[in-house]
Amino acid sequence: MVSKRRLSKSEDREDTTKAREKQLSKKTKKSQAPGEVEDNDNVFVRLLKISGIFLKTGESQNQLAVDQIVFQKKLFQTLRKHPSYPKIIEEFVNGLESYIEDQDNFRNCLLSCERLQEEDASLGTSYSKSLIKLLLGIDILQPAIIKTLFEKLPEFFFENVNGDGISMPRLIISQLKWLDEIVDSKDLTTRIMQLISIAPVDLQHDIITSLPEILGDPQHAEVGKELSDLLVEKTLLTVPILDVLSSLRLGPELLCKVRQMVMSKLSSVRLDDLPVIIKFILHSITAANALEVISELRDKLDVQHCILPSLFLAPQIKLNSKGPGSFLSQESSGQNCVVLLFDVIKSAVRYEKTISEAWIKAIDNIASVSAHKTLDLAMLIIIYSTNTQTKKHIERVLRNKIRLGCFQEDLLQSTFYIHYVEVVAALVTHICSGRDAEVDTALDSLLELIAVNPSAMRLNAVFVKGILDYLDSMSPEQIRKLFYLLSTLAFGKQQEASSHIQDDMYLVIRKQLSSTVFKYKLIGIIGAVTMVGIMAADRSESSQVTQGRAALSSERCAQVTSLLQLVHSCSEQSPQASALYYDEFANLIQGGKLAPKALEWVGQTIFDDFQDAFVVDFCAAPEGDFPFPLKALYGLEEYSDGDGIVINLLPLLFSQDLAKDGAQKTSQESGQKFVSPMCLAPYFRLLRLCVERQHNGNLEEIDGLLDCPIFLTDLEPGVRLESLSAEERSFMCSLLFLTLNWFREVVSAFCQQTSPEMKGKVLTRLKHIVELQEVLEKYLAVTPNYVPPLANFDLETLDVTPCGTPAVSAQLRKKGKKGGKKQQKVDDSKISCDTLPKEDNSEYDPAPSDKSQLDKESSGMEGKMSVSLQNYHTFFRELDIEVFSILHCGLVTKSILDTELHTEATEVVQLGPPELLFLLEDLSQKLENMLVPAAKRVPFFKTKGSRKIGFSRLHQRAAQEIAHCVVQLLTPMCNHLENIHNYFQCLATENCSVADGPALKVREYHIMSSCYQRLLQIFHGLFAWSGFSELENHRLLYLAVEILANRLKQGERDQSVEELLSQSFSYFQNFHQSIPSFQCALYLIRLLMVLAEKSRAPSQNKEKIASLAKQFLCRAWPPAEKSSVFNDQLHALLCIYLEHVDSTLKAIEEIAGVGVPELISSPKDASSSTFPTLTRHTFVIFFRVMMAELEKTVKGIEAGTAADSQQVHEEKLVYWNMAVRDFSILLNLVKVFDSHAVLHACLKYGRLFVEAFLKQCMPLLDFSFKKHREDVLSLLEAFQLNTRLLHHVCGHSKIHQDTGLTSHVPLLKKSLELLVCRVKAMLVLNNCREAFWLGNLKNRDLQGEEILSQNSQESAADESEADESPQVSQSGAAEGGDEDEGDEASDGEKQRESNESDDSSE
Repeated sequence: MVSKRRLSKSEDREDTTKAREKQLSKKTKKSQAPGEVEDNDNVFVRLLKISGIFLKTGESQNQLAVDQIVFQKKLFQTLRKHPSYPKIIEEFVNGLESYIEDQDNFRNCLLSCERLQEEDASLGTSYSKSLIKLLLGIDILQPAIIKTLFEKLPEFFFENVNGDGISMPRLIISQLKWLDEIVDSKDLTTRIMQLISIAPVDLQHDIITSLPEILGDPQHAEVGKELSDLLVEKTLLTVPILDVLSSLRLGPELLCKVRQMVMSKLSSVRLDDLPVIIKFILHSITAANALEVISELRDKLDVQHCILPSLFLAPQIKLNSKGPGSFLSQESSGQNCVVLLFDVIKSAVRYEKTISEAWIKAIDNIASVSAHKTLDLAMLIIIYSTNTQTKKHIERVLRNKIRLGCFQEDLLQSTFYIHYVEVVAALVTHICSGRDAEVDTALDSLLELIAVNPSAMRLNAVFVKGILDYLDSMSPEQIRKLFYLLSTLAFGKQQEASSHIQDDMYLVIRKQLSSTVFKYKLIGIIGAVTMVGIMAADRSESSQVTQGRAALSSERCAQVTSLLQLVHSCSEQSPQASALYYDEFANLIQGGKLAPKALEWVGQTIFDDFQDAFVVDFCAAPEGDFPFPLKALYGLEEYSDGDGIVINLLPLLFSQDLAKDGAQKTSQESGQKFVSPMCLAPYFRLLRLCVERQHNGNLEEIDGLLDCPIFLTDLEPGVRLESLSAEERSFMCSLLFLTLNWFREVVSAFCQQTSPEMKGKVLTRLKHIVELQEVLEKYLAVTPNYVPPLANFDLETLDVTPCGTPAVSAQLRKKGKKGGKKQQKVDDSKISCDTLPKEDNSEYDPAPSDKSQLDKESSGMEGKMSVSLQNYHTFFRELDIEVFSILHCGLVTKSILDTELHTEATEVVQLGPPELLFLLEDLSQKLENMLVPAAKRVPFFKTKGSRKIGFSRLHQRAAQEIAHCVVQLLTPMCNHLENIHNYFQCLATENCSVADGPALKVREYHIMSSCYQRLLQIFHGLFAWSGFSELENHRLLYLAVEILANRLKQGERDQSVEELLSQSFSYFQNFHQSIPSFQCALYLIRLLMVLAEKSRAPSQNKEKIASLAKQFLCRAWPPAEKSSVFNDQLHALLCIYLEHVDSTLKAIEEIAGVGVPELISSPKDASSSTFPTLTRHTFVIFFRVMMAELEKTVKGIEAGTAADSQQVHEEKLVYWNMAVRDFSILLNLVKVFDSHAVLHACLKYGRLFVEAFLKQCMPLLDFSFKKHREDVLSLLEAFQLNTRLLHHVCGHSKIHQDTGLTSHVPLLKKSLELLVCRVKAMLVLNNCREAFWLGNLKNRDLQGEEILSQNSQESAADESEADESPQVSQSGAAEGGDEDEGDEASDGEKQRESNESDDSSE
C-alpha cells in the first residue's frame, strides 16, 4: 500500500456539494426524508444501514448518521467479522453494482452525503464525502470498487452534461483523487492508461490533468513514460500531457527525452499551446544543461508573431471571420496567450537564478548581428525588472550590444511598436519622477520618438501634456527639451488636432512670465523662446509651399512677434531675466532654424536697441560723479578725429550701483531707460548671431565692436590697492568681470573671421583677457566677501556665490548685514562653486591654474590670500567651441593703417604661451564636463546638477560633435606639443637651472609646463571617451589615430586601426624625455594606457608602460609642495607601475630591499638614490601601495590541487616564497617607520595577506608537504616570524590606545587563529602531528620590548600566564621517520593567550 498525502479537500467538493446545493432545497438535519431505500435482503443496503448510512432515492441525498471515520471503521469490522468473509465482499460489491444500475442512484452515490449529526462538524471534517469515496477509503473494498467504476465509466463517454451541470465522467474521476492510500497502484495505473486510450479527447484531457492527484510518487516514472509515448501519438494532448509532466517526479533522462521531442516541434505549435510548452521546458532545466537548453530555446522560439499578433494575423482573420466580433475575440485570445507566455517566463526567471543567468549568458554569447531577435531584447528587460541581483550584468550586456551595433533601430521598432502607448506612458512616468538621470534619458527618448514617428506621438500628446504640472522640479536644460517636444506636437502639420496643446502652453507661459520669482520667470522665458523656434522654423527646404501655407506663415509671423514682445516686456525690469532672454534667443538663432522673415525683424530691432543701450560716440564722453577717472582703454585703432565708438561700461555700472542704493528714480524721472551692464555680453551675442545668420558668417557690419575701446579707468592697482575702500574694491572687481566677459564674447564672435587683420585683433583681445585675469586675481585677493555679477543666467536660483578659501567662507558666515545692505547668504543647498578638489583616483584631475601657482601675491586688510579664478568659473561667459580654431594660428601679420586707410606699418602677432594656456584650460574643462563619465568627473560645484553651470551651450551639442571638433584640432595641438617638447629639450641641453634664473624665466617655464600638462590632459580626455567603442564612432577614432600616426611617419595609407594605434602609442612615448613635471608624467602614462586599451592586444605595450613608469619614479623632479595632490599622483603612478610590471614581487623587493635602505641611510631631507621620489615624506605612499599590490598579487594565485603536476606545485611554492619574503621585508620596515599611517596599512593589508595565505597557499602546502618538505617548512617558518611581528603591531596599537589602529586588531587576530588551526590540520593530514608543539609567547611592542600588564607587575605568577604559542619543529618532523614530514609552529593558541593578556592589561 502507498500512503497518499492529503491536501485541501475543497477540490473534492467542487463537483459534489456545490452542484447538489443548486438542485436540493435545505432540509432539517434530523428529519427523515421520504424515499428511503428498503434493504429487501440486499447485503449492500443492510450493511450500510448498520454502519450508519441511509440510502435515498430521487433527488434526496444519502444520509450519514455517524462520523465518516466511524462509518468506515464499523463497515470494515462488519465485513471482516462476517461469517462468510471474504465472500461477503463479493456480495457487497454485487449489491452496489445492482444498486447503481439506476443512474439517479449512481449519481447520489457520487455526490456528498447529508450529515444527520450537527456536532460531527466540530469533531471531524467540515464536509461530507460521497458514498463511493468513503468505500474507496476501505482497503478491502477499494480494488473491487475501482474495477466497478472503470467498468461503469464508458457508459457515460458520449452523454451530454445534465441540466444541473454535472458531468458524470468527471464526477467518477474525482472519486479517485486524494485517496489516503492505494491498495493496488499498479492495477490502477494500468486501468487509467487503458481508459485514456479509448476515451474521447475532452475526457482524455480531464483524466490526464487529474493524474498527479490520483497516483502516488512511485507511479510517476511509469506514467511519465506512458505519457511521453502518448505525446508522440496524439499531438492534441500536448498541453495536458506537458502540464502533468511538469508536476510529476521524473528522472532527468525522461525529461530530456520529452524536452527534445517538444523542442523539435516548437516552431509549429499553436499559439494557445505555447505557454504550457515553455513552462515544461523551463521546468526541466537543471544547472548543468541550463545554458544549452536556453540557447536552443531562443533559437527555435520566434515570438515576433507573439509580440505583434494583430499586425500579422489581422488581414487573414478579417477575411475569414464572419463579423467584427469574431476578429476581436480571436485577437483578444492571441494577446491573452502572449500575456500568459511572458508570465510563465517571468515566473521562471524570477524564482530560478539558474534560468535567468543562463538566458543572459546565451544572449551575451551571440556573435552575429543578424542573429539577435526581438525575444533577446524583451528577455533582458523582463529579467532586469524581476531580478535585482542581475541588473548590473544586464546593463553591461546592453551597453556592449549597443556599442557593437547588435541592437539596432529595426530591432527596437519591432520590439516596441505595438507597445507605443505603454512606452510613452512609462517615459512620462520617469520624467515626473524628479530624478535627473531618469528625466534626461526619458526626455531624450521622447525627442527621438517624435523625430521618428511624429504622427504616433500626436496621438499620445495627452500623456506628454501632463508633464507641464511638474516643471518646478526640472532643470533649465530639461525645460528646453520639454517645450521643444510640446511645441513640435502643437505646431506640426495637424495643428487643428493639437490646438488644446497650444492653449495649455500659452496659458503656462503667460502665467510663468507674469511671476516675480526668477525661477518661474525662467520657465516662461525658456518655454516662450523654444516655442518661437518651432513656430518660426525655417521651412524653405521643404517641398512646394502652397498659397494657403504662405498666408498661414504671415499669420504665424504675427504670432511670433507678439510672443517675443510679451517676453521682452515681462523681462525688461529684471537684468537677469533680460540676459536670460537674450541668451536663449541667441541659442535659438545659433541653431539656424529661424525663418529669414522672422530673423530680419529680430535683427533690425536688436541692432538699434544695442546701439542705444551700450554704445556711445568717442567724442561724447558721458559726464557724472564717477568714483574713478573715466578713460577709453583697450582700443585697437586710433581715432584722431574722435569719430569712433566706445562701449559705455563704467558709467552703466555706476548707474546700476546708484539704482541699487535707491537712486533709480532720478533716471526714471529724466525719461532715460535703465540698462544693466550685465546684459552687455548676452545682448552682443544675440546681435552678432543675427548678423552672422543674415550675412552668411560675415561680420563686417559690426566689426567696429572688435577694436573699439571701453570706458574704464586705470585697472592696474599699484600701491593704491590697499587704500581703496571695500565698496571701491568691489566696484573694480565688477568692472573687471564685465570687461572680461565682453572680451570673451568678442573673441567668440570674431574667432572664425579669415582676414589677417581680424585674426590679429582677436589674438590681441585674447592677450587682453589674460592680462586682465591677472589683475582681477589681485583685486579678489583683498576682496574676500565679494560676489561677482552673473554671467550665466539659466540658473534655478540667483543666489550663486563663489567658493574661495576657508577664510572667505568663514567671513561670509560671520558677516550678516553691514551698513543696512543685505549680504547674500551662503547656502550650500543652493548653487555654489566648489574649490577644485585635490588629486584623487579619478581618471580626470584638473590641475590648478598656473596663475594660481605663480601669482599668489596680494595682501590686504584681511591678510595674505591666494585666489584661483577657477573658483569663479560660473561668473565668466562661456566660450564657444569654435573659439579653439585660434589654435590653428601661427604668426599673423597685421597691418597698421593710417588715417587714410593706407598701410602705415605691419605688426606680427602670434599666440603666446599665456594665451595658449588660457585656451587649453578652457578646452580641457569642456572635455572633462562633456566626454568624461559622471562617475569619474571632478565637479566644479557641490550641488546636484550644477556641473552644467557655465557649460549650457556645450550641453546643447552632442558628445559626438564635441569629439569631432577636438579631432579637427589634433594637428595644431600636436604642433604646440612638439614646440613645447623642443623648448624643454633645449633647456635640458643647455643644462640651465630655471630656479636660479630670472623671474621672467621662471614664469615662462611654469606656463610652458602647464601648457604641456593641459595638452596631455586634452589628449587623454579625448581618447578616454567611451563613445569611441560605439560602432558609429569607429571612423572618428580612425581619423584621430591617423593624424597622430602621420606625425610619426607620413605617406602610408590604408593602414589598419591596430597599426595606427601602435604608431600613435610610439608618437606619444617619444615625449617622455622632455616631461617637465610629475603631473605631466602621470597624464602621459594614462594617455598611453588609454591607447593601449583600445588595441586588440593591450598586453603588447604593457611592458613599455611599466618601463616608462619606473623611469618617472626614478627621476629627480623639481621640488614640489608636500600636498595631497602630489601624494595622490605618486600613489597613482606607483600603482600603474606595479600593475604593469612583469613581476610585481620582484619590483616590490627592489623598492623595499634597495630603495628603502638607501633612504634609511641618507640624511633627513634626502631621498633614495635609486628612487628619488621615495623620501621620508612619501614613504607611507610607497608602503601602502606595495602592501596593497602584494595582497592583490597573491590573491590572484590559484589554489593548488592534487591534480596539478609536480612542476606546477614547485612553481607556486617558489612564487609564495617570494611573496612571503616581500611580506617580511615590508613588515620589518615598520620598526623604522612607525607612523600611524604606516601601522594602519600594516594592519589592514597584513590581515588581507594572511587571509589570502589561508585560502590560496594552505591547499598547496597540503599537497606539497610530502614531496617538498624542506620548502614547506622554510616557508612556514618565515611566515611565522611575520605573524609574530603582526602580534607586536597589535600590542603596540593597544598600549598606545590608538582607536584608528585597534579597530583592525580583532579581525587580524581572528585570521591568525584560523591560520593556527589550518596549519595544525595540515600536519594531522600528513601524519606529523608531533611537529606541532606549544611555546610561551609574550606581548611585545615594535622594538621587541615586553609589554607588562598591570597584574604582571604586581605578581610574578601572572607572568607565567602569558600566551602559549604553538611551534613547528623541523626535528619533530624529521623524527617522524616513516611518517610524513612535519610543519611549523602556528600562532593559533598564542593568539588566544594574547587575547587574555590584552584583557588583563585593560
